[in-house]
Amino acid sequence: MSKDLSSDCAGPRARLRLLGAALAALGLAAPGHCGEAAAMPPRPPLHTYTLAQDGSPRSYDEAVAAACIQGVVNRESPQLYLLSKKDAQPKYWLDVLTREGRWLQGRDLEPVADMDALVRLAGPRIKGAVVWDPDVPASLNVATTIAGVEDAVVLSPELAEDNARRWHLPVIRDLRGLFTGAETGSRKNDAYRWAIREYLSKGLCSSHRLCLFEDSFSARKAGSCGYALTRDWAVYNRAFVFDLSPWADEAPFDDPGQRLGLDLDTYRMVLEATRSNAAGRHATELTGFFAFEKYSNVGGHKSAHEPVPTEWETVWVASPYNFYQNTASSDCFNQSLHSQAPRPALKQRWATHLPRLEKKAYLCVLMADYDSSTPLYDFLPHNFLMANRGSVPLAWGIDPSLLETYPDLIAYFYSLATPADTFTADASAAGYTNPSRIPEKSLPLFVEHNRQFFREADMDIAPMVLDWTQPTPAVMDAFCQFSAGGFATIIYDFHGGTGRPARPQVWRGMAVTELINDAGDAFSDADKTADTMARAIRGRGGNAPGFYFFRIVWANTGNVLDSIALLRKKLPELDIEVLDPHAFFGLLRQYQEQHEPSPARRNKCRLGPLRAPAAPRDAGRAHASRPAARAKGLRGSRNNPGSPQFP
Repeated sequence: MSKDLSSDCAGPRARLRLLGAALAALGLAAPGHCGEAAAMPPRPPLHTYTLAQDGSPRSYDEAVAAACIQGVVNRESPQLYLLSKKDAQPKYWLDVLTREGRWLQGRDLEPVADMDALVRLAGPRIKGAVVWDPDVPASLNVATTIAGVEDAVVLSPELAEDNARRWHLPVIRDLRGLFTGAETGSRKNDAYRWAIREYLSKGLCSSHRLCLFEDSFSARKAGSCGYALTRDWAVYNRAFVFDLSPWADEAPFDDPGQRLGLDLDTYRMVLEATRSNAAGRHATELTGFFAFEKYSNVGGHKSAHEPVPTEWETVWVASPYNFYQNTASSDCFNQSLHSQAPRPALKQRWATHLPRLEKKAYLCVLMADYDSSTPLYDFLPHNFLMANRGSVPLAWGIDPSLLETYPDLIAYFYSLATPADTFTADASAAGYTNPSRIPEKSLPLFVEHNRQFFREADMDIAPMVLDWTQPTPAVMDAFCQFSAGGFATIIYDFHGGTGRPARPQVWRGMAVTELINDAGDAFSDADKTADTMARAIRGRGGNAPGFYFFRIVWANTGNVLDSIALLRKKLPELDIEVLDPHAFFGLLRQYQEQHEPSPARRNKCRLGPLRAPAAPRDAGRAHASRPAARAKGLRGSRNNPGSPQFP
């Protein structure tokens, strides 16, 4: 019997059409077959809604409601993208990701005209409304928690009274008047403890993610939408949302009448309930940042605590509960959509040749503090996309755990990297934590968490481990299982300890050193940075060979080139060479093994090939300006908590 060869393709083509329809809903593409492009159905449209963000309370309420709807709608598939009349960044990323070869290519954009149309788009996926109480700002976060669990939209009383009936939305919960302070003496803490009992402790919320989102205390009046528009991420994940102080020694600005330590007691209840729900299966991300004006001495709050110690205290409190922090995540649009992007294998272009050890001052520069959502989303494009990038080897510090939030953004940066660009972890590892605060019994979970993300991001260096004390043998044993390429620390003890930095050494094959934080303020001036670097080098002996690993925050390649050129003039007696991080740690390891043999060198970690920078390429000089005012005062950002010297 003759065989109809065309029938061989008919079956697979039919199956591919079905597969294509399924993949199209996720914004992916199906392969062709039998030498032809498979017949693909039209890709589903991408609906866009533009927030007013005009600085009014009403625009704040709009951002909260729209983000909650987005979180529910995008659970089904990546369908809804928020834009802004004020903030150009979501439009920037939409333009990037709809270009040829990017995952949103081919999606027709369909603007949604107003909130009425947005509610119609959501349809029966929105089960009702949760009305929060403006007299209890914390109730906004409680309402967001409920919205995630109940598939609801959060409405202010004004939006509810004007629209809920017209939108045919039943009120699932009306929180007005519910929290009186009868339980704790604080309406704020009553609200969170009620939500812990009713939702978190019952296992109804995610154990994978907590949202530390600023409530409405001052934000609504100012129309500040930074942590209003991010609520899609909380709802999408069914995350518990809260806003509490990490300090036990003073009352917060938003609740001055509470007893000392009440916020912190409730904070720990949230952490403990989440750890119990996780049951050792995984670590938990704490996304978001403390409210400066409420918990530190910013604005009108006469607090004893600066922002930087408040950041460190937050991480100190959370670390024993198997948490890692994604600190600043304000103004991060569309996380519920970006998180669904394909996650292709990431591969860095490392050379395998280690240069010869000579009598030089070896420098390595960590382009630091892109370790949380806001810097990655908003700042890194301004500083990474420079024409002269690649003319000097640099380490770019990002948080690899953000592959769960912005995988498409990270893949974009990887695709543009030159051989002189190395992506490393940033604050601590895959997420910001204090390793010395992790119970030793939890270190295997810590290792597995980090190993997963380091592998996916093709990383093997932890260049900025932030801690309160020198790493213990158990901590270094943990790190050498996923960070064998190198380990550097910033140590500072805000609780009154010595905070001495790690001694340069080789631990089971992993080179260990200090990350020099003297130039750790957000970059402002090349001559100032060069002066700071010169003092740091002289203060550490100015030796040759010498190894000096510097942290520079939110800078671009031109800033570094200018600073290094001035540094060479300030230290003409030294032969300064800038290395990529693999060459730097490789030579440091070689030097330490030759000069300070240690028993810890035995039983080495498994190491990849030693790697060094490729020859830099020539490029024109270009400088980017600081991205808007948002960079100013975003956070203390670990900037210069102190600069302890080697003993």
